[in-house]
Amino acid sequence: MFRNILQFVPSAAFLLLSGFGYCQTTSDDGQRTDDRYLEDQFYVGVGYNLLFDKPDNVAQRNLSYNLQFGFIKDIPFNRRRNFGIGLGLGYAINTYYSNLKVTEATNEVLYEIVDESDYKRSKLGIHTVELPFELRWRTSTADEYKFWRIYAGARLGYVFSGRSKLVTEEGNTSFSNSDIDKFQYGLTLSFGYNTWNVHAYYGLNPLLKEEAVLNGDSVNFRVLRIGLIFYIL
Repeated sequence: MFRNILQFVPSAAFLLLSGFGYCQTTSDDGQRTDDRYLEDQFYVGVGYNLLFDKPDNVAQRNLSYNLQFGFIKDIPFNRRRNFGIGLGLGYAINTYYSNLKVTEATNEVLYEIVDESDYKRSKLGIHTVELPFELRWRTSTADEYKFWRIYAGARLGYVFSGRSKLVTEEGNTSFSNSDIDKFQYGLTLSFGYNTWNVHAYYGLNPLLKEEAVLNGDSVNFRVLRIGLIFYIL
């Protein structure tokens, strides 16, 4: 299944990038005059990552942040063009700080809880290519730039880089963590008015593979992401 998804990505990228060629006409005062207008085709977002289903005594530390941006092809279904879908291509950076020490052994990755006095930061950093899909409803018209929106959907991500890093008084250690699940997918919801929109993502699969074990139990983190997303024409 994942092989089929990867084969689909180049075609999807071509379809999305073709949307750049669409140009809306405007009047002298800057208002749109084309009744075939499109909305919210670029996005930029920031958020906070919350970890759920943590093993006992594992706690988050510092600010586990999310940065994301991308392009979404707006595909309206009705004549007013305020209801339809969006299919996109994006990039995201996610970090997760905790009291979980991660080290690399010969043929495995080891996890242990460390005392707060023994380290400065323990970080899991992930870079992901994402395919967002949204079911879109809004109160926009051809000449109204400020409107309410509710976008619900799903997001499939491919992790192309994931590293664990530990910072102590003695120095830093960092390595590519093979326990990270390469494919991440979850549900999304964005809603708001004009510039300010709340964005949420709930991961449907664990962040790490089953091989990630702490004291005999799986480290099956799940992610809830809450933040702000800004849509641009």
